[in-house]
Amino acid sequence: MTAPSLASKSARNGDLLVFGANGFVFASWMSRVPDVKQLLDITAGQLSLLLLAISIGSLCGLPLAGRIAHRLGASTTVRLGALLALPGIVLAALAVEMHAPLLLIAPAMVLIGLGIGVWDVAQNLEGTIIERALGRAIMPWFHALFSAGTVVGALIGAGLTWLRVPIGIHLPVAAVVTLIAVWWGTGRFLPAFDEDAGDHAAAAANGRSPWLEPRTLLIGVMVLAAAFTEGVANDWLAIAFVEGYGLDNSLGVVALAVFLAFMTGGRIAGAPLLDRYGRVVVLRLLFAAAVVGCLLVVFGSPWLAFVGAAIWGVGASLGFPVGMSAAADDPARAPVRLSVVSTIGYGAFLTGPVLIGFLGDHFGVLRALLVVGAVCLAAILVVPVARPLPASEPEVDR
Repeated sequence: MTAPSLASKSARNGDLLVFGANGFVFASWMSRVPDVKQLLDITAGQLSLLLLAISIGSLCGLPLAGRIAHRLGASTTVRLGALLALPGIVLAALAVEMHAPLLLIAPAMVLIGLGIGVWDVAQNLEGTIIERALGRAIMPWFHALFSAGTVVGALIGAGLTWLRVPIGIHLPVAAVVTLIAVWWGTGRFLPAFDEDAGDHAAAAANGRSPWLEPRTLLIGVMVLAAAFTEGVANDWLAIAFVEGYGLDNSLGVVALAVFLAFMTGGRIAGAPLLDRYGRVVVLRLLFAAAVVGCLLVVFGSPWLAFVGAAIWGVGASLGFPVGMSAAADDPARAPVRLSVVSTIGYGAFLTGPVLIGFLGDHFGVLRALLVVGAVCLAAILVVPVARPLPASEPEVDR
């Protein structure tokens, strides 16, 4: 085994840990959202505005992340993102415990989103560099580790919620654990831009703006739909089970954990299906499954709703990572296209909280989730855009 192979595998393991840490700390926060709503005594609409602050921060960080990574490297950029997001989580948790006004909590939420946005683009960019170094596509595995991290974070959050552990203790400890994992994982990253990558970046800079490329924009729309399908569940599924079915907060978090666990399984098992049937067929089936799962959650009995959460999780599993791979089909244009697709995709986290919160105030959070089914039906129409570019087909869809 050659030294570059060892370095590539070490970088793969490091980025897997970084993705997992990202999911863990994100789910740690989301697992306490029902408690945040109750502690602050706010409506679904008010909560949606609080969640909107995270999305605003992310949308500020995403367009800048590619340039920051190009200048500082992926490792430093991930660390920078963590140093923004993790203090934001600690500040938000302490502010909630003190029953601070929403206007005082919102800046901490913006800080969380800003850090997560920078962190997310950098870890995905490192993932594409590792894919090229290893000579095979493994992006779904990185996102599977993100999902696995969310499962761990959600289950721990459910247990601590049941034990009545204060948010002001839970989330700061989770932030410290995450920081340690990030520092260890990023220490194993490959250089963000080697000589070939520098040539790619120069070629991309002299080419057409990715914001003018129809395929890139449509991939962004597909990723937006996938992010909406995943993000609405992250933000609102626990609350929908608590308020819609009258369950305890801890059981609401268990419903979120079921969703996350099956999404993780879908990402782990998805690669062989993509190899055998191709991106288009698999994504169409999965978006259709998300529609079925959504309907079971909204219209089923409590136990059928848990089954629906599982099906919804599988349906939401591959849209985002396959979109990242599709955006990176051409290595020369991968960094700029990833930035554009990520920015469009994260628009779901801007619109999702507000839309579901508004509808939740009028029709109930549970019924508001029907919007997810409508978005997934629309996504099926644009899935063909994920078909690999001819030149990249041997490399990506092996």
